[in-house]
Amino acid sequence: MESSLRSEENLNASRMKKFKNRGKDVEEMRRRRSEISVELRKARKDEQLQKRRNLSILDEPTSPLQENNNRTPFNMSIEEIMQEMDSPDPQVQLSATQAARKMLSRERNPPIKDLIQAGIVPKCVSYLSDFNNPTLQFEAAWALTNVAAGSSEQTSAVIKAGGIPPLVNLLSSTCPNVAEQAVWALGNIAGDGPGPRDLVLKSNALPPLLELIHPNTPVTSLRNIVWTLSNLCRYKNPGPDFDIIRGCLPVLNRLLHVNDVTILADSCWALSYLTDGSNDKIEAVINEGVVPQLVELLGSSDVSVLTPALRTIGNIVTGSDVQTETVLRAGALPQLKNILQHPRVNLVKEAAWTISNIAAGNITQIQEIIDNGILPPLVHTLDKGDFKSQKEAAWAVTNFTSGGSAEQIVTLVQHGLLKPFTSLLDSKDWKTVMVVLDGLKNVLETADKLGELDKAALMIEECGGLDKIEALQNHENQLVYQKASSLIDRYFSEDGTNPENEEIAWNGGEVPSGEFSF
Repeated sequence: MESSLRSEENLNASRMKKFKNRGKDVEEMRRRRSEISVELRKARKDEQLQKRRNLSILDEPTSPLQENNNRTPFNMSIEEIMQEMDSPDPQVQLSATQAARKMLSRERNPPIKDLIQAGIVPKCVSYLSDFNNPTLQFEAAWALTNVAAGSSEQTSAVIKAGGIPPLVNLLSSTCPNVAEQAVWALGNIAGDGPGPRDLVLKSNALPPLLELIHPNTPVTSLRNIVWTLSNLCRYKNPGPDFDIIRGCLPVLNRLLHVNDVTILADSCWALSYLTDGSNDKIEAVINEGVVPQLVELLGSSDVSVLTPALRTIGNIVTGSDVQTETVLRAGALPQLKNILQHPRVNLVKEAAWTISNIAAGNITQIQEIIDNGILPPLVHTLDKGDFKSQKEAAWAVTNFTSGGSAEQIVTLVQHGLLKPFTSLLDSKDWKTVMVVLDGLKNVLETADKLGELDKAALMIEECGGLDKIEALQNHENQLVYQKASSLIDRYFSEDGTNPENEEIAWNGGEVPSGEFSF
């Protein structure tokens, strides 16, 4: 194949497109995350919420710094709290702030809006800078954490009150509990969207946040830090400034080896966000050496880890053939084969999407799909999977038939492809119908080159495919009926001809021998 490709190098671009992947370039065949539906985020709200409130389990003691103050009232009104927060007495201020924090830590219906309207946020922000009273800093940071866990409007109240800079300063506090509470508050702010996330990053929060990660960091604290880190990597359009956020890549690489499910999950989600973009970002992640461990995590029995690891690997193979090869060399295909048979349909869909992008690669990579036994579960997904998984499997088939050799396409057909593939022509999703029609065109074109067009056409007819294609000539979508009519005219009519035969080279112009059979 390499020699035949080299022989074509001096031909024009349109000629090359017809030779390689039947008129489709790799950019068309590989699909970024934005082009497919995203259900996984909804499926994992219990695994990694973008915002979290800090709740009190017991009324006393409520602070890791210990609350030995017997003045702390349990049922103060908001008005009483605000009056005491205005007191010049630091102890009274602390008692009032603790009371406010307790209100905000209620599991049900915390009065966030009422406390914001009463003016609690500026008061708490001002207390963050009182380094002579770390207990007050802690309570104020906890209260702000729960305010920022509310709606975007409520999070904005913390931002507008100038809360981000002093919270960033607290990341370097000598009191671990204060630093951890600042981590939590900043994580909630960053989790509110691209704008708040960028404000946190531009306040230089990342370096002190990363400094909190060391071999002696308690696991409970590390979980909070990594969750906040993932929120700083989160969101697109725009994504985070990569020049800033790339500084976390070495740390994320190390975190992939931590034996804690929560830390692994959030580390993988952070990497999934960073790989959901251009090839240069994918390359930066690959160069950090994370791929082998990510592939290892594809074998995790814990769905909370498997889900983001698969998402990240899937994003990486949207890149170039060379970047895809990094994933294949790490042994991803056997893992993907297993995931195609996973009981969770979202994971099956994601695995099929990943394989569809691998199938958009070169002939050697397509052969690896065959050699690793991917075709049987892929065809099974096409036949028995839910529609979203079937749709991704259909893309995999069409990409396979667009870039594969004649022998590889014959092998695919011999795995019982045609019946479940043509069944999708009944889909109400016209884009899926177009994908299937493209795949059938590739199969018929290959059969024509091999001198076995009649046999392939009969196979499609026997599984009901011809009737479906004929029916599509009345489809409401113009693109669908035009493509269906073209297939009928070219491959199923007695006087059908292929006007492109003289333009499309087959393996450098040589038609394969008749040793292949449909």
